[in-house]
Amino acid sequence: MNVSQVSYFTLSAYFDIGLFKYVVFLVIMCVYMFIIVSNVLLIAVICVNRRLHEPMFLFLCSLFVNELFGSLGLFPFLLVQILSDVHIVSAPLCFLQIFCLYVYVNVEFYNLAVMSYDRYLAICHPLHYSTQMSFSVVVKLVALSWCLPFVVIVGMISLNVFSALCVNVIDRVFCNNYYVALLSCSGATA
Repeated sequence: MNVSQVSYFTLSAYFDIGLFKYVVFLVIMCVYMFIIVSNVLLIAVICVNRRLHEPMFLFLCSLFVNELFGSLGLFPFLLVQILSDVHIVSAPLCFLQIFCLYVYVNVEFYNLAVMSYDRYLAICHPLHYSTQMSFSVVVKLVALSWCLPFVVIVGMISLNVFSALCVNVIDRVFCNNYYVALLSCSGATA
């Protein structure tokens, strides 16, 4: 077995589509620009309009920021890989992408859970809502929904960063922690 610390990964799911790659690039670039513009616009509207400084809109603002974070972790990487003839990515960049995407997904779930708790309080306890969902509680819930995923994902990725990998070929168009774990010499189990 060839056991070593890999410095790059090869993404083998890409195939040559000729000049059509420029059309795909433009479509994905337009989608990425739409995501950026729409989320920044929504964040700006919530921040500027004082009537929208309510818990639900602050949670929505957290979701919009998370959408920007998640798209930043995926789209620039895809755009570069689409135009590239050689589909390799350095190991640190691969783990950074895994970190961004996994944090994005986890923050999304935590934000949705916090939003559902907010709606539960608003519907089931309307008289106590303003005292139970104060601004400080909203800030704590948003901070928790962002900090907890960071800690969990750093722990998860650190298991793969320091493991010895036998192969460096990932059969995907982007880095995924599960498929990196499958490359481990010790053998990851599903």
